[in-house]
Amino acid sequence: MKSISFDTTNAICGALFVATGAFFAFQSLGLDLGTTLRMGPGYFPLLLSAVLVLLGAIIFIQALRVEGEPIDPFAWRGMLFILPAPVFFGLTVRGLGFAPALFFTAFIACFASQRMNVFFAIILSLLLTVFSVAVFSYGLGLPFERFGPWVRF
Repeated sequence: MKSISFDTTNAICGALFVATGAFFAFQSLGLDLGTTLRMGPGYFPLLLSAVLVLLGAIIFIQALRVEGEPIDPFAWRGMLFILPAPVFFGLTVRGLGFAPALFFTAFIACFASQRMNVFFAIILSLLLTVFSVAVFSYGLGLPFERFGPWVRF
């Protein structure tokens, strides 16, 4: 007789997904749901929270079958570089403009990896900025300033 293995990492993750989905499903019930053809403001949040509960249940069930890897030590480097990057973007996009704010945001986020050096961070940030400006500004024609009032040429 085989013993059932229990993966605590997947179980915690699945339980968090189910709890979050149930919370938002409960909150969306206070809004008008409407019908499938005439959706109300609560229809889409209810649908997304149902999907989240379903995915959480699948992950939780898999926790009973598969034994996972142990949890590594906390990734402080990722927290110190990834979390401030979008905050920096939000605070500087109006002053610097889209291109410089995106370049510096990508540059900051690059150093979450221990294998990243300054040269490759500059290259990656430059390529991401050129691609994003080409797609969002020229391709889609979104109306934002490429260079803001802080960096007028």
